[in-house]
Amino acid sequence: MVEATTNPSDSNSVQLAAVDLGSNSFHLLVAQETNGRLQIIDRIKEMVRLAEGLEAKNRLSEEVADRALACLERFGQRLTDHETQNVRVVGTNTLRKAHGAKGFLAKAEKALRHKVEIISGQEEARLIFLGVSHAVEDHFDRRLVVDIGGGSTELILGGRFKPQFMESLYIGCVGLSRSCFADGRIRVGSFKAAINQARQQLEPLQRNFQEYGWDTAIGASGTILAIQDVLVEMDFQRDGITLASLVEIKKQLIKARHVDKIALPGLSAERAAVFPGGVAILCAIFEALEIETMHATNGALREGLLYDLLGRVQHQDIRENSVLDLMNRYRIDRPHAKRVRETAIELLAQVAVSWELTEPNDKLLLGWAAQLHEIGIDIAHNQYHKHGGYLLRHMDLPGFSNLDQQHLAALVRAHRHKFPKEEIPPVNGDTSRVGLLAAVLRLAVVLHRNRTSEPLPHVAMSAEDHRVKLALPEAWLKKHPLTRLDLQQEAEYLAAVPLNVEICAS
Repeated sequence: MVEATTNPSDSNSVQLAAVDLGSNSFHLLVAQETNGRLQIIDRIKEMVRLAEGLEAKNRLSEEVADRALACLERFGQRLTDHETQNVRVVGTNTLRKAHGAKGFLAKAEKALRHKVEIISGQEEARLIFLGVSHAVEDHFDRRLVVDIGGGSTELILGGRFKPQFMESLYIGCVGLSRSCFADGRIRVGSFKAAINQARQQLEPLQRNFQEYGWDTAIGASGTILAIQDVLVEMDFQRDGITLASLVEIKKQLIKARHVDKIALPGLSAERAAVFPGGVAILCAIFEALEIETMHATNGALREGLLYDLLGRVQHQDIRENSVLDLMNRYRIDRPHAKRVRETAIELLAQVAVSWELTEPNDKLLLGWAAQLHEIGIDIAHNQYHKHGGYLLRHMDLPGFSNLDQQHLAALVRAHRHKFPKEEIPPVNGDTSRVGLLAAVLRLAVVLHRNRTSEPLPHVAMSAEDHRVKLALPEAWLKKHPLTRLDLQQEAEYLAAVPLNVEICAS
């Protein structure tokens, strides 16, 4: 639950902001953080209906893109004074699906003045559960959380703040309304088809959810909140949302015959067009999971983003836990990984300014890649860097955006042997940030190839454009001739980056 602080102007306080670029609505949430507590000080919501803009081959239409960018310009004005590390902007299902979205994302980041992260369905579900868990009193051991968005529906089972079973379905109120109520007409047959379409998506998971069980069911976000508002106005809201109350809403929608004629009390005109699809999805969920009662809450993805961001500010980053979990699961040699990480971070510190690798994320990604660079050995030693890259590219990593996960995978893939230029192409004809981070990681790995716990001497690394100089004490190089040969071979590999690496005695 969001706690109010008694002194928002305290010198120790900071403003955090979360932006949720949903398939139906865009949300901006600003909170004042003081001593680990959050007080919401601003909410802005605009119904953009981004999912409506997906044309053939999932291209985003110019009209909807312009509508979305106009909204983001307004959000950007509100975020003008916010520091980068205190803002998180995430895109969900529609931006996951949109082909050729790079141009739109570049304009979106310019409008917001902040980076946009595209997150996976699993990460979206985790953040939703986190937001809901902070919004409700925790009287229950286990809860089912349902969030019906414009382009996807998330179902999560878990307890307190920890999700244990998550699913993200490719069906939402905008998409289903376009599919089954495209002409705006609402008929018995179209409603039945919409419910059946949702039931098909639910079929593979309903047994697992039913067997796992829950103590209470909670609904989040616009569709379910709108259904609750309608039921309250209809005097049908007694002890929460039930299947009987949903059937009553369905009857009223069919009676209206067309979305333009929907006149349900408590329902806004702008939501009416996608309301039938949302109701159909919730009906299907109630039927498939045999839910008796559901209660709605205001906590959702954007609140989850704020609390996740608060964790990062307080050095309790869920991504750190994800990396540690993988190290345990894949039996990584932790002492060796630690040595490689420490050396990589030391080398980065020496070239960060000259290579413009000064963003906090650069150090974080390099450190995590060092900790996980041998993850693929648990699959097979031969070509383990390729196995590791594949694993990290395709698994669910809580806390990571899609782009950061792909960069992490690329670093692990590129940490040894021939440099995979085809997987880490240059940016604007120059070496990419990931390519430069990979070069630092590779050198750290080579310096620890003998896997001894003997500490390294000071390694001086300097860089100017594509030229790198690596200097070690002459006596140490004479004592470790194999390491010197390894470094010389690595210099040949890095020439493909292209980097001209000189190994010399200090």
